[in-house]
Amino acid sequence: MSDQTHDPKQLLSRISELEQEVKERQADLRRFREELGRANQKLEGLIAQLQAELKLAHVIQKALVPTEFPHINGFEFSTKFVPSTISGGDYFDIFEHEDRFRFGVIVSSASGHMMSSLLLGVLLKMTGQLEARKGSDPHLVIQDMHGQLLESMDNVDQADMFYALIDRRNFEMRYVRAGELIVLHQNFSTGEVQSLDSGLGPLQLDFKAPAQSGSIYLNPRDRLVLCTRGVIEARNPEGEAYGMERVTRSFLSGPKRGVHELRNHILYEVQKFGQGSEPIRDQTLVVLEVKDKVIKLAKS
Repeated sequence: MSDQTHDPKQLLSRISELEQEVKERQADLRRFREELGRANQKLEGLIAQLQAELKLAHVIQKALVPTEFPHINGFEFSTKFVPSTISGGDYFDIFEHEDRFRFGVIVSSASGHMMSSLLLGVLLKMTGQLEARKGSDPHLVIQDMHGQLLESMDNVDQADMFYALIDRRNFEMRYVRAGELIVLHQNFSTGEVQSLDSGLGPLQLDFKAPAQSGSIYLNPRDRLVLCTRGVIEARNPEGEAYGMERVTRSFLSGPKRGVHELRNHILYEVQKFGQGSEPIRDQTLVVLEVKDKVIKLAKS
């Protein structure tokens, strides 16, 4: 009794069918590979275009960060901007007002390149206006700045901001700090370091400007250290963030005199902690020191 499943003709027919199916699958696979190749080419082109645009934005931003500042009697400054190719957005400036006894200090850090470009445009516009003003209080300046950003901001956009107005007649510093910037003030007489905080979140859609600015009086040899989020969030190979506590310790363990020496010491500590890894965000550090001999002028 014969088994039809082993009929040679049927086996040959089935083999022929399988060979045809294999050919069809191979043809499908070739088409898929060709389509995948074309898609990869388009993706590579888009990535290259995006990288070029980000590189251009990075170059423009770096070019716009000031490298020279006005000479302001009674103060010494040291600044450093370390750009990141991963996430950019820092900007800082030191500028005189029309009233030459007053000058302003702005440090900002935005989330991403889009917010960075929006913020940079407003900052460049407003610093020009601020120079022509006679020194609006910082909380009013921040309020105006947020109003100009509001129309173009999305839910994910945010920016950290510190703006200080210093009057050389009495060495009062009025300020607003919004977001995660670190602003440390060291009283030379006591050696005490305090963090200046306005209790505000970052500039974002629901930001509420404070009703007034903070205020402190600076004395001879007092120092200020300002750091953007990139310094705070610098990470070691284990993924641990540098953090505010380490910044404060670096400040306290640094040279007692010399703004450049202190700046270099803090940056060295940050880079040693990160073991040479690429910064995940732009890093900006500003050190300010009041000179030894300060004459406080009577208010006009």
